[in-house]
Amino acid sequence: MIEPSPRLADTLRARLSAWIDDHQLQPGMRLPSERALAAAFGASRSSIREAIQQLISSGVLISKRGGGTWLRQPQEPWSEQRIVEPIRQLLAADPDYRWDILEARHAIEASTAWHAALRATEADKERLRLAFDALLRMNDCDDPDIAAQADLRFHLAIAEASHNLVLLQTMRGFFDLLQSSVLHSRQRMYTQPVIFNQLNAQHQAMFDAVMAGDAEAARQAAMDHLGFVHTTMKTLHEDEARQARITRLPGETPANRKETN
Repeated sequence: MIEPSPRLADTLRARLSAWIDDHQLQPGMRLPSERALAAAFGASRSSIREAIQQLISSGVLISKRGGGTWLRQPQEPWSEQRIVEPIRQLLAADPDYRWDILEARHAIEASTAWHAALRATEADKERLRLAFDALLRMNDCDDPDIAAQADLRFHLAIAEASHNLVLLQTMRGFFDLLQSSVLHSRQRMYTQPVIFNQLNAQHQAMFDAVMAGDAEAARQAAMDHLGFVHTTMKTLHEDEARQARITRLPGETPANRKETN
């Protein structure tokens, strides 16, 4: 394999950094695959890989084994040590703690939505509007990963508008943990039109309430939305577990399953 020249790698690194800025990717969001980036930049995958590695070395990106490349989350030391790491250890021991995290989000995001409605500045509202517009554009997107990232950006925009650092850092930590444990289920929500349309309506209610300064409506919209997400993700997870058990039945083959469906 021919290694990319240092000059080419440097050029691609600069272009990739500019692409991240142009697409308004936020810390905690995932980059497209190397294959997709190579096609977008008209470069080889090895060149893209080298550019990504340079951004990882400079602390801009982080690579997660089996989970792609992400924008590094600039968390405060206390948030990482006191919130994220202990919960990460719990998840490693028992993945079902992810549902505890989702339950905790109910209280946290209801609070951030409440405070955002009361405290959002015009600059905050403009950032929220941009994030919401990006969500609306996902109607024509066939990549559920990108749709999930736009969802994350919208929720963090509300948290930032709350002007409560503790709530914001806690939410960032939770999202970092949830990326690895429930990302697949979150992506699946965006491949089913009925679910996707309901998510759009819920996001619209949250957006309208925050923009109108209606704290109670914002709080209720956040709780309704997260209750729906929690229930839907559990259902998707249970469906996947059921299908996995079917594949382990003695003598069961894909052909057999097709005949019985």
